[in-house]
Amino acid sequence: MGLLDNQTAVITGGAQGIGLAIAEAFVAEGARVVLADLDGTAAEAAAKGLGDDVAVGVACDVVNAADVERALETAVATFGSLDVVVNNAGITRDATMRTMTEEQFDQVIAVHLKGCWNGTRLASTRMREQKSGSIINISSLSGKVGLVGQTNYSAAKAGIVGLTKAAAKEMAHHGVRVNAIQPGLIRSAMTEAMPQKVWDQKMADIPLGRPGEPAEVASVALFYASPLSSYMTGTVSEVSGGRFM
Repeated sequence: MGLLDNQTAVITGGAQGIGLAIAEAFVAEGARVVLADLDGTAAEAAAKGLGDDVAVGVACDVVNAADVERALETAVATFGSLDVVVNNAGITRDATMRTMTEEQFDQVIAVHLKGCWNGTRLASTRMREQKSGSIINISSLSGKVGLVGQTNYSAAKAGIVGLTKAAAKEMAHHGVRVNAIQPGLIRSAMTEAMPQKVWDQKMADIPLGRPGEPAEVASVALFYASPLSSYMTGTVSEVSGGRFM
């Protein structure tokens, strides 16, 4: 028996990185998954890699509520239920406040914060009818401490925490749990492309002395998705190696 046997999850930004690692962890524990990603072709390829019987990939712009609704409907139509939603899709448009454009600010707020709101709102509308469900929102340590060059990203990620807590209070009596994860420095193609000096500065702040792996974020998402966290809602878990504790 897997922790997520007979459960269906929708994961936004699921074609690569943390989103795909979460999908892999869920499938390993018996779930069926819908990978919703702006790059529909990549989502379909990732789903094929997981197995046609347990995964499907769909194109989805999380800023567009109709796209998000279609992804949720795909879960129900293909696998018969909607039990878990992970709002993970995100972008970066880093720049100092002096050089950041309004467009760069608006893009990041839209994808992260409105996208997360769309996923939370539309998922909870379905889940409240069945009196069960788990919604997991991916924030960031940048939303806790603020990072230079990320006024847009830090604001969006802090907003996700507030959204999560407000939604958790609204949905608790419907049996729907809403929690958030704040990853720190996680190894990826993007982070490993940092200048060595920047990488070393970040590593110096991590008591465990190493970056995290996508699978280590995925294991916390699995915990939140499963009955192991049945008495937890409105919480925020830092997956950071102790950075900025």
